[in-house]
Amino acid sequence: MLPSSETGGRIQRMPSLRHPLLSHLGGRLRSLREAQGRSLTDLAVQARVSRRYLTEAEAGRANTSVLVLERLAHALGTDPGSLLAREAHPGRIALVGLRGAGKSTLGRRLALQQGVPFVELDQRVEALAGLSLAEVFSLHGASAFHRWEAEALEGVIADGEEVVLATGGSIVDRESTYARLLASFRTVWLRAQPEQHLERVRSQGDRRPMEGHPRALEDLRLILDRRESGYRRCNLELDTRSMGVGDCHAALCESLGL
Repeated sequence: MLPSSETGGRIQRMPSLRHPLLSHLGGRLRSLREAQGRSLTDLAVQARVSRRYLTEAEAGRANTSVLVLERLAHALGTDPGSLLAREAHPGRIALVGLRGAGKSTLGRRLALQQGVPFVELDQRVEALAGLSLAEVFSLHGASAFHRWEAEALEGVIADGEEVVLATGGSIVDRESTYARLLASFRTVWLRAQPEQHLERVRSQGDRRPMEGHPRALEDLRLILDRRESGYRRCNLELDTRSMGVGDCHAALCESLGL
């Protein structure tokens, strides 16, 4: 049984060999701290741990508790999931962005080219819920949707396959789910102007964003502004504003090294 990390200010070390996860965590702590040009003392003070404890944690010898991990992550401007995340599976690619970004169109092309499954996360949510997305939101609300979304994502990861995944635009709104996505996939933000997002949705025959929403474009701008910092956490960013589908596909493959 692994010992607890810190009780009453005492450090409890791993008894002999370092656990690989703790070694990985220690390396992440050290690399982030050094990249920010911060001293051990500075980070220890902000995270409310002793300097000695932080030294042991960076060496992979301290069995860090969940609460201490959360404090360290907050002090480093990140989240606990990102500190623990291993390198994303190179064969899993996730496309991120607002509706109308081209996630489905480009995702299907990319999956066909690579000979891997294409999965739309929203469709997995509908399968889990036994309802359409509209019914999920109207009957159960956004919180229920995000719970099913997290479950659906875990299902895709558990499949263990190489896959191209199209995510819902709001996945960035649930930090734990988004951190899991970033840790498990190579992620690409498909970026466009709000006017283009709206026009692409309309050209597909879907008028839901406009129906009963005279300020749909203004609302879309606000949503994009709110989510942009999250989208920028993706591994790659592809600006689709001035390209057709073929050019976008070629640029996406080049960005991914495919």
